[in-house]
Amino acid sequence: MKLTVESVFSHKDALTSGGMFNRRNLAIAGAAALVSGCQLVPKTETVPSTPAPTAAPTPTPSPTALPTDATRHRVALLVPLGGSAADVGQAIANATTMALLDTNATDLRITTYDTSRGAASAARQAVADGNKLILGPLLAENVPAIQAAARPASVPAIAFSNDASVASADVFVMGHVPEQSVRRSVEYAREHGSNNFSALLPEGDYGQKAYNALQNSLRDYGGNLIGFERYARGNTSIVGAAQRLRQRGGYDTVLIADGARLSIQAAGEVKSGGAGSTRILGTELWSGESALTRAQSVEGAVFSAVSDSRFKRFADSYEARFGARPYRIATLGYDAVLLALRISQDWDVGDDFPTRQLFDRGGFLGVDGPFRFGRDGVAERSLEVRQVRDGQVIAVEAAPSSFGG
Repeated sequence: MKLTVESVFSHKDALTSGGMFNRRNLAIAGAAALVSGCQLVPKTETVPSTPAPTAAPTPTPSPTALPTDATRHRVALLVPLGGSAADVGQAIANATTMALLDTNATDLRITTYDTSRGAASAARQAVADGNKLILGPLLAENVPAIQAAARPASVPAIAFSNDASVASADVFVMGHVPEQSVRRSVEYAREHGSNNFSALLPEGDYGQKAYNALQNSLRDYGGNLIGFERYARGNTSIVGAAQRLRQRGGYDTVLIADGARLSIQAAGEVKSGGAGSTRILGTELWSGESALTRAQSVEGAVFSAVSDSRFKRFADSYEARFGARPYRIATLGYDAVLLALRISQDWDVGDDFPTRQLFDRGGFLGVDGPFRFGRDGVAERSLEVRQVRDGQVIAVEAAPSSFGG
């Protein structure tokens, strides 16, 4: 049986990207295999978890756990494999398998633990099985339980959440946080003539983060916050909020902190009544949304997100292996493995994970482009600015190829 292999991004590209990243500062760049006509056996194991008991006994190693590896680092993947987030969790798990296969990794053993039946019990089992690093969880609400189980054993977690508030000295947030997207778009808008900003913000945590990011960005880049309206998610609510915002008037730019479908509904309202030249700003939630290209109301709208330049090849390879298109967030699983492999070069098997190496200021490189962790434990992303124009979404400002220091 013959396998055909094609790189998601070449090893050479990873080492020489514009000369801006040196060898020591790069994550290992993997090759995504395009496989047809055969079944691949994953190199990850899955350990089922049971609901957390009332009293929490000290777990014994799983029946499936292997003896301590002499040559491989034990890494736990904690994602939901049941419930409403099961498909997303499985996509992340599949992506970690892809990364191991694509890089032919020999020094990592990744075991998957299901958080859907109890994040705390999954984390305790992962620690009892000798894992020195946790990749996950997906949901911010699971972080405290996992941290409580892992911290006494000095096992850090690299979470896939986009909630920066859960970051700490031993929990690192790898997700695409909305604050960075808003900031990048506001910077671009200010450079291109925007002065008076308003916002449509969903009730809840995401809307509050977008509001805080808008305020902070205007403080740093200048500009005025004219007003904002909050709404409960749903077409009627956002349209009503947009109408109230339009009655206030005075804006030349409006941030709509929601996905493409609701943003399209609202954009037509805020641009009506003589406000047709209003610039619309979206968020990273717009990434990959084809509906934007068919809606006149968002013509000229701008948003910021990680580059998709490598995602298509990743997605094609994923589909060839697993028979379905991946969720966009699946790249986090792939890049987390590349990150662990990069650090494994200076990490002795059996030792605690060297968290200090996550703070490499040169950053790491993955499918989603360059990223680095700040001292707050949140991944800083290199974002490009995109615009909806003539039935397409095009990059109008490239993602920086390096970090500013």
